[in-house]
Amino acid sequence: MRPGFPNMRLIAFIVALIAAGGPAAAQNWTEYAYPKDAFTVSFPAKPTVETTTYQTADGRMVEARVYSVTNDSGMFRMMVADLKGAAMVENAVLDHAVKTLSEGGEIKVDIPHRISRVYGRQLSIVGPEGSRSMAAVFYYNRRLYLIEGKALPGGPNGTADAIRFQQSLEFTDGGSNR
Repeated sequence: MRPGFPNMRLIAFIVALIAAGGPAAAQNWTEYAYPKDAFTVSFPAKPTVETTTYQTADGRMVEARVYSVTNDSGMFRMMVADLKGAAMVENAVLDHAVKTLSEGGEIKVDIPHRISRVYGRQLSIVGPEGSRSMAAVFYYNRRLYLIEGKALPGGPNGTADAIRFQQSLEFTDGGSNR
């Protein structure tokens, strides 16, 4: 090392240590695979899995599975509702899901969205209490897939985590809804 020039490796190491100690590094995001429902998604902690019901546009109650984590920065939820057994029109399924998801809030973004060859819609919703949701909905293989990352008001890294979660969804069976 030349006199007067600090060791650049030492400086890089110290900067890396400081960055690693930040709030974003405190969360260990992990990808979870759900072959039965043909998707993977990354959560900041091990999700709980709950069987529940979902009300369709025609008023029927169908079985749904909800995979979720709630922490200081927000709520991360993936729902898969089985819509087998009835003729469902994609636009009606998605419109109803968007209406249900945005109830009481204000939709800021509602655009076409695609993951591989599965098409749906991507949303940004501001809740009445100041939360921000990044969400996407898909009707694929006679199932409704709804993913929502919700940043809580004042939550650390909330919006970044909500986006990270929503963008982590992947369909694993190589199929298409077109």
